[in-house]
Amino acid sequence: MSSETKERPYDIVLFGATGFVGVLTAEYLAAHAPEGLRWAVAGRDTGKLERLRERLAERHPECAKLPLVRADVADTASLEELAGSARVVASTVGPYLTYGQELVAACADAGTDYVDLTGEPEFVDLMYVRHDARARVTGARLVHTCGFDSVPHDLGVYFTVKQLPEGVPLRVDGFVHTTARFSGGTFASALNQLGRGPQMAAAAKERRRHEPRPAGRTAYAPPGTPRYAAEVGAWALPLPTIDPRVVQRSARAIDRYGPDFRYRHYAAVRTLPMALGAPIALGALVAAAQLPPVRRFLSGRLKPGDGPSEAQRAAARFSVRFVGEGGGRRVFTEVSGGDPGYDETAKMLGESALCLALDDLPAEGGQLTPAVAMGDALLARLDAAGLRFRVAAVR
Repeated sequence: MSSETKERPYDIVLFGATGFVGVLTAEYLAAHAPEGLRWAVAGRDTGKLERLRERLAERHPECAKLPLVRADVADTASLEELAGSARVVASTVGPYLTYGQELVAACADAGTDYVDLTGEPEFVDLMYVRHDARARVTGARLVHTCGFDSVPHDLGVYFTVKQLPEGVPLRVDGFVHTTARFSGGTFASALNQLGRGPQMAAAAKERRRHEPRPAGRTAYAPPGTPRYAAEVGAWALPLPTIDPRVVQRSARAIDRYGPDFRYRHYAAVRTLPMALGAPIALGALVAAAQLPPVRRFLSGRLKPGDGPSEAQRAAARFSVRFVGEGGGRRVFTEVSGGDPGYDETAKMLGESALCLALDDLPAEGGQLTPAVAMGDALLARLDAAGLRFRVAAVR
């Protein structure tokens, strides 16, 4: 990190701090930031920021003097000023395709590390094409997908690979089970992506034109087919999320994944009626998202800032079970925690920002996955913070 970056006034700035997940992340940082960390909250509404500071100070009196930074996605100069004032910017402002592009550009230009919660493939691909090369020059680490998309899956596969032999072809399957509910912002992001199939495909194609492949190694993430997975005792349905793409990019960047790596990503569904009904429901939602009036109507059912109650979040759980094979060894691992979409996501984003700001990490800039950017350091942080990474069995 350059001396200029070290001398900036803030170690971490949380942008979008007054939104649903932003508030949870601010609360997490208030409770877990080490003494002496210079952090601030940012957003476009100073009044909301002041009320957030008062809320934080009720439990953490030291937050009474927490700095407030006004920045607006519609004001490029304010984003440039924000990026220039921080070593790390953490953003919760989505949908990122609509609200996130200028902040990534500002961080890439300023050499500022950046983390967010996006699960939007089109956004991630566009940011790679437009800003990866610049970030490599300035040293900015642009790390997307630092929430439930895709930290448990990316680091869970990384953890699983470390239990398998080196230098041999590896196969890993992931099975996701959760009882979580959507917030308005998450639902809006999902609908927006479902309605942009051609644009997503074009962005992915453009990325492939620019992105190098590893020499002498292969890593791929095919969708798989629906099946009964006896190894986890559930019906396995291919999950069309960004997570397998993130895992594939980590595998291409890290030699430890071996000369020939494959990952498949599934939802684990306990009953056959649910396994039969889920694809039908998803298909109906995809069809509805193609019609702008219907998409707007559905988005209005959950407004940005709305989300599950504290009691609902307290009851939610997630687990991701992995089955890894290679070199005659088979391992069963698991990543598990509480409410994945909000409480644990705030923890993942907060610890990712702290990791970039405080830990000894590779200096490589550019667009990086969580495993490539932070690897063992983030794994240790999340384990200490209560996310469980465990080896269930070895055969």
